[in-house]
Amino acid sequence: MAIEEIITDPSLKLALETSNQTREQAIALLDFVSAASTTSPPSNEVLLQISKQQKLLLTYLAQLRGLHRDSHAGARETKALTAEARQEVDRLHLQLQNLYYEQRHLQGEIAACESYDHKYQQLPLIPVDEFLAQHPEHADADENSLMIARIDHEHQERLKLEEQRQGLLKKKQGLIADNKKRKDDLANLDKDLEKFIDAAKPIQKTFERVV
Repeated sequence: MAIEEIITDPSLKLALETSNQTREQAIALLDFVSAASTTSPPSNEVLLQISKQQKLLLTYLAQLRGLHRDSHAGARETKALTAEARQEVDRLHLQLQNLYYEQRHLQGEIAACESYDHKYQQLPLIPVDEFLAQHPEHADADENSLMIARIDHEHQERLKLEEQRQGLLKKKQGLIADNKKRKDDLANLDKDLEKFIDAAKPIQKTFERVV
């Protein structure tokens, strides 16, 4: 593959063309000087032609130097841009690695949550069919919403049972207090009866003597 096909940058192509023109002009000048050196001394016309050829060669060389400076400046700029792009790529690569790490971490957390033995799964909830029969408004609910509704239903039922338990407990305490009062009353009655019997003994003895 020719070098002209490899180089695609316009500025480098121009530098290559100018380099070829400079080389061709230098060869042409050398050939002309070699041919003119056979005649001694050279004529004014030959000297004038050599001067023109030299000026043209110097013009090409000046253009080539300018293009060389421009290509160097462009290379430095391209190098700087490449370094910036590499830094950006490195930054994005690091960010991507962090995202991969975070993704793996979140996947692990999700797996742990999915395999966790949640306490709500051990609750003695009523069957789904029975719950939906009592609460048909949840028939179209998704699995999570349905579970929340069932747990809330269980909570409300337990609150009712707790309220009933507290009521029965108060009733029991009232009955215990009432029984205690009756026992105390019976005990006091026994004491009063014993006192009455003791007080009636002299009267009983008097009746016995009379009889």
